[in-house]
Amino acid sequence: METSEGLPERIKARSRTWLVTGAAGFIGSHLAEALLRAGQKVVGLDNFSTGRRENLLLVRDSLDERQWRNFRFIQGDIRSLETCREACRSVELVLHEAALGSVPRSIDDPVASMESNVNGFLNMLVAARDAGVERLVYASSSATYGDHPALPKVEQVIGKPMSPYGMTKYVNELTASVFSTCYGFDTIGLRYFNVFGPRQDPNGAYAAVIPAFIGGLVLGKPIYIYGDGGAARDFCYVENIVQANLLAAVTTRAEALNEVYNVACGAQTSLLELFETIRGIVGARLPRARTARPVHRETRRGDIKLSLADISKASRLLGYEPKWRVAEGLEKTVDWYIANLQPVAEKKVAHA
Repeated sequence: METSEGLPERIKARSRTWLVTGAAGFIGSHLAEALLRAGQKVVGLDNFSTGRRENLLLVRDSLDERQWRNFRFIQGDIRSLETCREACRSVELVLHEAALGSVPRSIDDPVASMESNVNGFLNMLVAARDAGVERLVYASSSATYGDHPALPKVEQVIGKPMSPYGMTKYVNELTASVFSTCYGFDTIGLRYFNVFGPRQDPNGAYAAVIPAFIGGLVLGKPIYIYGDGGAARDFCYVENIVQANLLAAVTTRAEALNEVYNVACGAQTSLLELFETIRGIVGARLPRARTARPVHRETRRGDIKLSLADISKASRLLGYEPKWRVAEGLEKTVDWYIANLQPVAEKKVAHA
């Protein structure tokens, strides 16, 4: 049985060329970094609509010169089939992360979400198929479960989508299945559950809850909880997501292909519990954060109140085993944000 043990060595054992779409984004930059560390050649594609150049610079600074030389970047948009074809040339494996994320964003602008997440995904499938790519691993989402109330979430039971974003991700899964049936093109979909970690954008109207909480506490800004705080999620540190992608990309098990998997920790944390935990971690480093209190706002449209993943399928077929629990991931994440968000003067005080 394939497991996560020795995964970096298995990647290093064979030199490949990988395409990471959305490479300047939060998750994409972590994937690119892990592959480059493993001695792989990486093509990165991003249009910087939500990705940031600073993320690529952080990846560069974390590597040695030899590793960084294996990275080639294309600034382009997956809504262009020709751009996707250019990116797929001479590529063996694709990790497709490029998309317009966020449920609220998709409600505000469903056209943009459809164009990027559905049409762009189709372009990537066509380009990868025509280029002879071995396999495409793509980011799906727990939003596909929609209004189905059962917990934990199991892959074969979903409800009606509650947002355009959730709908686009379900359409991705259907499209990938059709490409397997009609063209014999192999894909694996990963339904992410509330990913967090370093480099996640804490700013703007569509910021995810963990970077928003940490950013507010570090910078002394208001912190908002939508609803009464009882909503609970299965939060997952980004290094677990990297593991799942690499396992999916290199699995040799035929029965694991052309499937969709939950990727999470299999544990639930309420927003109030999350706030208390983050405040405690930040407060241990920045005492002024200890007295911070959240401001409650109305629940946002499209938000799912409770989410919890059954990760047994990914464990059984991919060998997925989340190495990072939520508390451990939050410690690492807080340290990164303090180092990168704090004003210079406060950094000096905190490290004195």
